[in-house]
Amino acid sequence: MEYGQFCPIAKATEIIGEKWTLLIIRELLMGGSRFNELQRGLSLISPTILSKRLETLSEQGLVLKKKIPDQKGFEYFPTESCRQLLPIIRSLGDWGMCWARSNLTEKDYDVELLMLYLKRSIVPDNLIGDETVIRFMFTDIEKYRNWWLVVINDEIDLCVKDPGKNIDIYFTSTVKTMADIWMGDYTYKKAIKEGSLKLVGDKIMKNSITAWMSNSIFTDIPPASEI
Repeated sequence: MEYGQFCPIAKATEIIGEKWTLLIIRELLMGGSRFNELQRGLSLISPTILSKRLETLSEQGLVLKKKIPDQKGFEYFPTESCRQLLPIIRSLGDWGMCWARSNLTEKDYDVELLMLYLKRSIVPDNLIGDETVIRFMFTDIEKYRNWWLVVINDEIDLCVKDPGKNIDIYFTSTVKTMADIWMGDYTYKKAIKEGSLKLVGDKIMKNSITAWMSNSIFTDIPPASEI
């Protein structure tokens, strides 16, 4: 894709303006490095498109592709030029929270993306003990309705199969309810009061959720209707 212009915005857009590219960069900057993890954060992307975009980013110097030692496959890491896009990605998110959030539809509430974000939001230092197991059950979907987060010290695993461990706290809600809470459009207290979220488990954990599982960095951005 070439625009035939010397404008730096045009030249930058030639590199990062293709469909999916900015979202791939988002995932890389949020810590995704392996192909399947990047694909989980971009559930509608085809493996072929993801491979092509990663290859392009590598050729342009935004991504370093490294063979996984003693395994098949590669890992992908953001270079300095890619990391320089972080404030731009953040500003784009701020704009989206303000001006595009009203465009959300039911099909946008992707459970795989939600759970990936919740995994990244866990703050292990604010959990008590060496191991914590959190279970989520979503009542509005059939496929992948049960999820587990297993936190062992600083390691966090996301599971769709029962890990066979004692559960410390259970979340039962719809995908939309949990996503709206994480995005800051809804509160735990209000969701519980209205019956759209049920929490069962350790009282200390229930009372300190936002300490050990943080909300989105865009939580405090008001919608355009409130400006």
